[in-house]
Amino acid sequence: MSPERPPQGVPTLTEVIDWQGNAGPSSLPGRPADEAAIAEPALVDTPAAPLSAQLPSEAELTEQVLALVQRQLDLMIEYRMREALTPLLARATDSLVRDARNELASTLRDVVARAVAQELTRHRNR
Repeated sequence: MSPERPPQGVPTLTEVIDWQGNAGPSSLPGRPADEAAIAEPALVDTPAAPLSAQLPSEAELTEQVLALVQRQLDLMIEYRMREALTPLLARATDSLVRDARNELASTLRDVVARAVAQELTRHRNR
């Protein structure tokens, strides 16, 4: 399988980037120097630095990508956890409230029954 060639008129990476650090915006194929200055003033105004100074090191790039992936992963996990836990927590809360009401009703019945029994005993002993 041979590598596919880009469509005509589309520059390849090696045509756009001069690895010696001499390329500027005016060196892009098919682009006049004055058009490059209008379209990309930031590239024209800044002094040309060596390519190695412009590119982050492998460790820096790894840290940047890792931080980006970690943020995306944290957001995705939080969303999925909320999505999965919301119905479970709602059911657990409903069950807990129902059990608490039943227990409270039972305790209240016992307290009222004892109070009534004590009151009846007190009235009988008079």
